[in-house]
Amino acid sequence: MRDKIVNYIRAGYPGIYIVSHEEQRVEAEIKSVADALEYRLFAWSTTAGLVDTADGQARQANDPLDAIEAVEELPENSLVLLRDFHAFLEDGNPVLVRALKDSLARCKTLGKCLIILGCRQVLPAELERELCVIHFTLPDKPQLGVVLDGICQSAGLPIAAGDDRDRILDAATGLTSAEAENAYALAVIECRNVDPAVVAREKALTVKKKGLLEIVEVQETLDDIGGLDLLKNWLVQRREAFGERAREYRLPSPKGVLLLGVPGTGKSLCAKASASVLQRPLIKLDMGALMGSLVGESEANLRAAIHVAEAIAPCIVWIDELDKGLAGSKSSGASDGGTSARVFGSLISWMQERTAPVFIIATANDVTQLPPELLRKGRWDEIFWTDLPNLVERQAIWEIKVAQCGRDPKQYDLADLASVSDGYTGAEIEGVVADSLYRAFADNREPTTEDMQQSLRDTVPLSKLSDQVDALRKWSRGRARPATSPEPESKHRRIAA
Repeated sequence: MRDKIVNYIRAGYPGIYIVSHEEQRVEAEIKSVADALEYRLFAWSTTAGLVDTADGQARQANDPLDAIEAVEELPENSLVLLRDFHAFLEDGNPVLVRALKDSLARCKTLGKCLIILGCRQVLPAELERELCVIHFTLPDKPQLGVVLDGICQSAGLPIAAGDDRDRILDAATGLTSAEAENAYALAVIECRNVDPAVVAREKALTVKKKGLLEIVEVQETLDDIGGLDLLKNWLVQRREAFGERAREYRLPSPKGVLLLGVPGTGKSLCAKASASVLQRPLIKLDMGALMGSLVGESEANLRAAIHVAEAIAPCIVWIDELDKGLAGSKSSGASDGGTSARVFGSLISWMQERTAPVFIIATANDVTQLPPELLRKGRWDEIFWTDLPNLVERQAIWEIKVAQCGRDPKQYDLADLASVSDGYTGAEIEGVVADSLYRAFADNREPTTEDMQQSLRDTVPLSKLSDQVDALRKWSRGRARPATSPEPESKHRRIAA
């Protein structure tokens, strides 16, 4: 990053806009840039005015307009760091914008450079072409390692090394230097060592603050999924795809998978289980939270989410109910000014061009709501169709759900339950088991097979309520890969009466 900024300044760029939450780290980098170029460095804030970092002398220029005027008096070959200046550009003050444009024009001829440092990008249209924007990357593992070593030394602990060090740095990846330092210190207080579990917990809380991403704590494994054998095998084949051996083998990094199918057939469960299979953190992206009320806010939110995901990589990004999140992207823009279409365009562009090892797993129920360009090969490694469970899958689901409620599956006639639950999804079978527990609990006894059969008769499955299942199944033929091996007992499903 330092060399990049040096090159911009040497090339005569009069203005640079750096987007980062790490003010101290950016300022240290700018200080090293000034030293390398032998430039004078001045730092401005609305509280301290314009300060010469060499001798600490301050000029009374607390107003942003006064600060721009004070730049005129500075010597040639000066860098001026403007802290939080983006906050004064937000309302598009025409006097300030004009003064800044004039100052940039003069700085170009005098070897000066204005550097705006802000936590987010706020640029009026008049300044979009005047400033070079740099998104300051989050610290990488070597930089996080330096912070870790400092904490270990100050706490009198041995320097973490080997696999322990790798786990700690993996847990801290995606944090700022200050956030990592705080997480390390908290782990030392709680555990008397830098426990990666504590660091990962703090990272999950930090990522969740903005509301765009959420690190999901996963307990689910493939053993919790009844059926979907082809999808399971596909995931298992990619278990080691992010490791060093895969890179040496020149194996392309997996892009992701799209799961289409009937609601309640285990798509979200597979997304959670994929984290256990691939042994990578699972990050949930809330498409609804991306949409902001201000012009450009939605696109900025997506960029911020992508920035964090790539910093945490290798990781898994889970987009649930993708069809609902992109429902407006096919409209003409009359409903939301084209915001959904722009967000969608940015999303698929990143999906195609990304180089960071981010594996995307998305789920959708209504494929008709998805733009065709999202479904083409190259966006995904594979598109799977999850159909209503067949007889073998239903019996496996009954066994799993009965065991999860603390009962012995051998005490129930699972074969009969699987037979009479034709047309039911896994989620509906889970609901039937829960309903039978309520029945038995009310009578102060254990649930029986008859309780579950009665709950089945009282439940109307989705496949009976909607004709959409047949339409989706027809669409999937030849367009998506089945998640389940062909049903051995019959080519056609019978819906229970």
